[in-house]
Amino acid sequence: MNANWKEFLLANNAVFENELDVVFSIPKPDDHKKLYPIFHLGIISISGIDAATFLQGQITCNIKDLSESHSSLGAICNAKGRVITTFILVKKAELFLMILPYELLVSVQKRLQMYVLRSKVTLVNSSDDLCLIGLSEELLPADEFLFTVQQKNIVIRLNNRSLIIADIANAESFWLEQVELGFLGESSSQWRYLDIVSGIPWLTEATVEEFIPQMLNLDKLGGISFTKGCYTGQEIVARTHYLGKIKRELFVAGCDTLLAPEPNTSIIDDSTGTEQNIGKVLSAQTYENGCKMLVVLQVSESNVYNLRLQNDKQDRLTLLS
Repeated sequence: MNANWKEFLLANNAVFENELDVVFSIPKPDDHKKLYPIFHLGIISISGIDAATFLQGQITCNIKDLSESHSSLGAICNAKGRVITTFILVKKAELFLMILPYELLVSVQKRLQMYVLRSKVTLVNSSDDLCLIGLSEELLPADEFLFTVQQKNIVIRLNNRSLIIADIANAESFWLEQVELGFLGESSSQWRYLDIVSGIPWLTEATVEEFIPQMLNLDKLGGISFTKGCYTGQEIVARTHYLGKIKRELFVAGCDTLLAPEPNTSIIDDSTGTEQNIGKVLSAQTYENGCKMLVVLQVSESNVYNLRLQNDKQDRLTLLS
């Protein structure tokens, strides 16, 4: 974490509960104009004349589809097609910025470095040099998903939210400009909640190599190319696609619990009168009076579920649109 950025946020009413979670000490009117400091995601910068070719052989999305005005979701898989991490990939001239869960950044960077070999590629952890800021406003128009604007800062549209990448100086000035427009700081946990409601599948250390990309709906989110050629895990991903049927998919679920279940918590279905373990929690976040989570479930032909968590309270789950 950049010390200057942390000091700036502290001076603007931020309270750091830990290195990744930030809340704000002043009361917030319910005007829906919110700013979020984001530390649970990090950035790997990938540069060099071979960067595009190198990435093309490592990721599920097609590097040729990226432009300075369009970013992409994607995944890095192991040889068995299991997802090691998901990411948002941004192109800036000949540089690529990979946004991914901070807790996975070091291991992913080391893994990618193993495949660089003699390629002219440089991988750098840029999380201390570049800031991530979330912005949401209820009346913000829903633009094209992952539409990207690059000026002083990089702005990635997530429908009616924006994810901003900026260096320290520009992050500070952007924050102050937005405050002048009526935006106020909001907890970073709420941004994670909004990502879950939006169906954006971020992994944790507990869920690494648990799922193939289609189980995380990356095909529906434009994060898989089936025409780009070979990459690590491509054979399994392509075979699953061309067989035409996915046995497990990602769903958004709600629960009344105020204690978010841990990633990989099992999910039980007893809709047939017999208890069956049919899935797992990918991620969960509490907010106000409930909890939202992303869950990977066996697809029911009847589309009828009676779900509960396999925890002490056997909390009931409701699938959401």
